[in-house]
Amino acid sequence: MTASSSPQAPRRFWRPADPLGRGQWAIVALLAALTAGAWALTIAWARSMNMPMGVVARGAAGGMGDMGGMSDMTTSGAASVGWSAAGIVAFLAVWTVMMAAMMFPAAAPMLLMFHHVYARRRAQGGPFVSTWVFAAGYLLVWAAAGVVVFGLIQLASDAATRLGANGRATWAPIALGATLIVAGVYQLTPLKRVCLGHCRSPLSFVMTHWQDGRFGALRMGVAHGLYCLGCCWALFAVLVAAGVMSLAWMLLLTLVVFVEKIAPHGRVTSAVVGGALIALGLVVAAGAFTMPWIA
Repeated sequence: MTASSSPQAPRRFWRPADPLGRGQWAIVALLAALTAGAWALTIAWARSMNMPMGVVARGAAGGMGDMGGMSDMTTSGAASVGWSAAGIVAFLAVWTVMMAAMMFPAAAPMLLMFHHVYARRRAQGGPFVSTWVFAAGYLLVWAAAGVVVFGLIQLASDAATRLGANGRATWAPIALGATLIVAGVYQLTPLKRVCLGHCRSPLSFVMTHWQDGRFGALRMGVAHGLYCLGCCWALFAVLVAAGVMSLAWMLLLTLVVFVEKIAPHGRVTSAVVGGALIALGLVVAAGAFTMPWIA
């Protein structure tokens, strides 16, 4: 199989006439258990925190009523640990579990396709590589993204401490609105469509990115994770700005990502979400509307 940078037309990885095999049902069951466990941990962590670990949402809310909101953020959540090894390890643990909760449902078709191909190769006498090696490579990409998110939260916290209450009230809604607008515009770009096309085409991805062995499976997982990151980074920028542990935003974005990657009209959904984010960003930046669901 040869590699290619452009995805083929989206194809379903199974048809109703082709029921899942026993191995695939085992993958589905384990994915469901892992996703449920990850959501349970995420909800428990979110409820144990005083406020979501947002970069600018609390300041935006403060601009409409609570003038000390952003300064409160600097002593809560991820920002309170500062630049420390223990802090980043703790944050990455939370972030990676949260990514598993949000992304495993949308990644299920790719994992099932990978398992299906290797099961066929095994039936023909070839070696077998666990699907979870592929999944590990996928999660490695999101863990690496968590390092960047942690840095952004710390930098925003440092900047917030240098601003007075009036400065925070002025700039936080603008920063949050700009984040929403950038995320909305990205939803409409060719790069978004290319990455989404790879994510929506499990068979095409496996055919064009196949690599043998455990390290090959790990590299394939990383490659798929990079496409997934390219598809979803702007949506998660909204989550980071609004509050990393905001359950309402987590649930909404999980649904958006799932529909974009799985539903027949995922590309239309992507464009509609882009327009909605741009509109919300404009009214938030203008101070006419506070960011919803930030608590």
